[in-house]
Amino acid sequence: METTTSGLQLNTRRRWLADTVELLSSMRFAISLLTLIAIASVIGTVLKQNEPMNNYVNQFGPFWFEVFSKLGLYAVYSAWWFLLIMAFLVVSTSLCVVRNAPKMLKDARSWRENVREQSLRNFHHKAEWQAAMAPAELIRHALGRLHEDGYKTKVVNKGEAALVTAKRGGASKWGYIFAHSAIVIICLGGLLDSDLPIRFQEAVYGKTPFDGNGIIAQIPARHRLSESNPSFRGNTFIPEGASSNAAILPRAKGVLIQDLPFTIQLDKFIIEHYSTGMPKLFASEVTVIDHDTGKRFSTVIKVNQPLIHKGMALYQSSFDDGGSKLKLLGYPMSGSAQTTFAIAGEVGGSTPIAGLQGADYTVEWSGFRPFNVENMVNDGQDVRAVNPDQSFNERFSAGLNKQLGSAAKGADGKEFRNIGPSVQYKLRDKTGQAHEFHNYMLPVQTAAGEVFLAGMRDSPSENFRYLRIPADENDSVAEWMRLRAALMNPELRAQAAQRYAARALPGTAAETVKLREQLQASAQRGLGIFAGVEQDAGYIAVSRFLQKVPSAQQEKAAEIFMKILNGTLWDLWQTARIKDGVKPAEPSEKNAQFMQLAASALADSFAYGAPVYLQLKDFTEVKASVLQVTRSPGKNVVYLGCLLLVLGIFAMLYIRERRVWIWVKSSQSGNAQALMAMNAQRKTLDFDKEFEVLRQQLTQTGAAAPEKLSN
Repeated sequence: METTTSGLQLNTRRRWLADTVELLSSMRFAISLLTLIAIASVIGTVLKQNEPMNNYVNQFGPFWFEVFSKLGLYAVYSAWWFLLIMAFLVVSTSLCVVRNAPKMLKDARSWRENVREQSLRNFHHKAEWQAAMAPAELIRHALGRLHEDGYKTKVVNKGEAALVTAKRGGASKWGYIFAHSAIVIICLGGLLDSDLPIRFQEAVYGKTPFDGNGIIAQIPARHRLSESNPSFRGNTFIPEGASSNAAILPRAKGVLIQDLPFTIQLDKFIIEHYSTGMPKLFASEVTVIDHDTGKRFSTVIKVNQPLIHKGMALYQSSFDDGGSKLKLLGYPMSGSAQTTFAIAGEVGGSTPIAGLQGADYTVEWSGFRPFNVENMVNDGQDVRAVNPDQSFNERFSAGLNKQLGSAAKGADGKEFRNIGPSVQYKLRDKTGQAHEFHNYMLPVQTAAGEVFLAGMRDSPSENFRYLRIPADENDSVAEWMRLRAALMNPELRAQAAQRYAARALPGTAAETVKLREQLQASAQRGLGIFAGVEQDAGYIAVSRFLQKVPSAQQEKAAEIFMKILNGTLWDLWQTARIKDGVKPAEPSEKNAQFMQLAASALADSFAYGAPVYLQLKDFTEVKASVLQVTRSPGKNVVYLGCLLLVLGIFAMLYIRERRVWIWVKSSQSGNAQALMAMNAQRKTLDFDKEFEVLRQQLTQTGAAAPEKLSN
């Protein structure tokens, strides 16, 4: 009884194993895996991979960031579930090859000689005839024809008859084997080049990502990978004149340091641009110093022309700033102070500033570009130049709430122009809060005039919004800064209102004096509203003030208010110039244009969000090269798989297996009587033609009163 039970259990396990193997090697299982891989590839294409985690938090929010992180969508191709799918695909395809390849090879070697005369009559492509020759002569004739057409033949004695069996195109079976084996080989090569070796070292040897700041050479060994690491892909950042002997491998929670068996020294970085500003060539002139031999050699690394050394490939990936030296001039952007100060910095570093509005700040220099090519079509509307044709109400209805515009608004046409160097930095207060700024060094010519672009944004996920500071006659921001400081000075506002009223209503008559006093009061209050004395500032404050006026009178009130405000701002500028010992500006079209731009910039400046404006004055550029360093032992394996895949697909598509059987026997008259049948793995129109040609060749030579042929 126990023996019977054990036998049943053994049979059950065997059936279960057989069913499992059947499932894993089935076509439906492979198609399901390929569908999952296709979905994962779509996700990996749509969603940028291996970005800093902060970028994903800003893009998706905290909740979905956690969900996508648990699913491993930020590194799809190294996620555990993706690797598991690939492993199942390897197993499935391998089992499929193991199960079917021997059968296919056996079938390709087989002559299929165990056919009968009646079975040949059941073929769709068949022919029967009598020949005026002996059976042996007909067999020799048939063998000759088949050999000419590339068939391999064999004659089998069937007693009273003889069977000629022929085959051609047996290599198509190898196409199936090559194609399926190629999938296995390519997947294995991909797994060799994956981060599995790094994960193994993290799990077994305790390697952990480094998530702090510091000098690469001083990072502890638990964050470093040895030179013998079999597979990796990282980047190394090298400024001009500097060197590197390690690569940075990004991980989900930091980076790993990959030590290299050589040192790369960047002698010079070369970059050339198209007229659109896109780089058309960038290359690195480097010197490589081998650690084992001490030998040095120089070479040039270009895009698509990597350096291969000690089994590692160094590709020209991108370029960046390598620590350019910057000199800037700071202008206060709040209060009535207008004292400037000099400040210097280095890209990648930081500079403290003390005493801004009684608080301490730190400038973090994040970027520098020696030139910027922008699309300046439509007379500069891409940089949101002031439109002089807009009325007051049109300007407000277009977006009073949009205090700052974009410096790169889309346009239908294209007119690319270099608008000069720019600097990018973050201004961080002592609480850690920071805003990012992007300022251009030179004024930009727009339809309304020349302006300095001063960009700002609250977070990296936003686009920069730009304040447009008009350039004065010396191509500087000094005059606008003088006007800004005067606007925040109550005494100068009062003097400007008095000056405007006196200019608008001259005379000594009592009625004139009374009207002048009323105009002076209105002008002074208008400046105060614009300066933000009451609540808001700029055009928003003006708009809210005008909303108190009955709607039927708002248009007229707006025109009067703006006329008084613009006139008072002119006198405010003159008052500030006189106070500083500068000759008053002459009324001219150029100065009127300056004042129009200045008024709009003053209104926007209240949303600038910084106590200081830093203008780039001088720089010493230092370029840096970003090289991708890879060791990929699976690369040649993948190449082999690709070769087999091409050969396999070619064999399956263009090589067709065909078999021919000719049953020859003697008739009562002693002549040969033949029955031919032909079969192919894939039935095509070409096969029909091939059968017809072969039938005619075999039946016409030596044929005697052929019987009716059927096919």
